[in-house]
Amino acid sequence: MRAGVDLVELTRGLVDIDSTTGREGEAGRWLAGYLRELGFHVIEQPVDDHRFNVIATTGAPAAVVLSTHFDCVPPFFPSRIERRRIYGRGSCDAKGILAAQIAAADELRRNGEPRVGLLFVVGEERGSDGARTANLAAGGSRYLVDGEPTDSRLGLATRGVLRVRLKASGRAAHSSFPELGESAIDTLLDALIALRAIEFAADPVLGRTHYTVGLIAGGVAPNVVSPAAEAEVMFRTVGDADEVRAAMSGLESTVAIEQVLEVPPIKMATVEGFETAVFPYTTDIPFLDNWGQPLLFGPGSIHVAHTAEEFIEIDELTSAVDGYVRIVRELLTR
Repeated sequence: MRAGVDLVELTRGLVDIDSTTGREGEAGRWLAGYLRELGFHVIEQPVDDHRFNVIATTGAPAAVVLSTHFDCVPPFFPSRIERRRIYGRGSCDAKGILAAQIAAADELRRNGEPRVGLLFVVGEERGSDGARTANLAAGGSRYLVDGEPTDSRLGLATRGVLRVRLKASGRAAHSSFPELGESAIDTLLDALIALRAIEFAADPVLGRTHYTVGLIAGGVAPNVVSPAAEAEVMFRTVGDADEVRAAMSGLESTVAIEQVLEVPPIKMATVEGFETAVFPYTTDIPFLDNWGQPLLFGPGSIHVAHTAEEFIEIDELTSAVDGYVRIVRELLTR
């Protein structure tokens, strides 16, 4: 246990509150109260009628802000400790990270460095509505250190996202007379097969754009020629999303293409003394540009995030506090 903050107790306290996206209110209240008891100045920034971001400072202007999210993917399950690991939903993504950031900010403050702030947002797992709101409240910080599971490496870059919906239309008919109808499902399948043949852009740092067909829906009954069908496709982009849209434009002769979400790829600052890596996922960073030049760092592996056995190693969590302190001190010298 470090002076000021019990990392294990804090992480488990957060994990044991169900804050799956849309249900962050109780966790936000608990977190704000905890930070006030530590002596931080806390603002609860409303995002909607039930949820809010938590912004904390020492009372001095923050030049470096440590940030992550406290919403989680479902299903919720509480914490337990086994083999020096904290298991539970959000232990890795990102409540353990949040605890390490609080411990680092508290340690810096107690050692005479007040120029560090904290920003904890809702909604990261479903469109980053918390980060979009938080961007309106930026207070002049020069650097934002975002926390996601990076195996305690600094991120060089993250991929972007382009999420689209392919919609096919057909004409219903009795399946015993398929020639009287037009199958939207067949049309959609043809478009998805054509999608496989498209070569998308590549980047020397981030690699090649790839995609996943995550959702498919269509039809009304087994004995009816389907009148409508759709699929949602998630691209992990490495450059301008317009290039992906242009490459897909030939599909529009058979299906309508609707954009659902776009997040640009990001390249980030680093500091010496840390291993670095490129990450294929996206973060809140693109929506927090008013908070300063971004960095990305956090304990834990993305490979266990969102899984039924999500965990964070206690030793790595403890080391991450030192990592955040080192990063902040280095950034404050620039």
